[in-house]
Amino acid sequence: MVVMSAEHARSIEIQELLGLLPHRYPFLLVDRIIAMEPGVRISGVKDVTMDEPLFGRNGGGGPIMPALLIIEAMAQTGAVLLMIEQESPGQKLVYFASVNDATWHGSVRPGDQLRLDITVTQSRGRLRKVHGVAFVGDTLICEADLAAVVVDKEPCR
Repeated sequence: MVVMSAEHARSIEIQELLGLLPHRYPFLLVDRIIAMEPGVRISGVKDVTMDEPLFGRNGGGGPIMPALLIIEAMAQTGAVLLMIEQESPGQKLVYFASVNDATWHGSVRPGDQLRLDITVTQSRGRLRKVHGVAFVGDTLICEADLAAVVVDKEPCR
């Protein structure tokens, strides 16, 4: 669990997230940022509801959030951290580059609040590597090492 001081408890609500990320419903997988230390770490949350299309066809043991969407939620949370440090975030995009050493320890179900804690492990030019962990309450659900690159947005053709 990432513990941040009050000075790093800046929250970012959905309207600001929509200005930082290109994702929209149903693929926006972070609802708000609850704490952030720019360039170092960030914590976000995703409120998981039964209304989401990802639960439409799950069978067997009941609806669970697909593991790769948990990774995507971590990547989107990390992308917010990268976009915050940009001078002109509206002119930039963050491209997810890789995932390594992903492990899953539990499942996420409708009604859960997924907390996503991301810590920068390497920063070199436009490349950022981060370590992400996802929790429901105090239960570790997933962890992975992710990489992303910040690029200039190309003009529409």
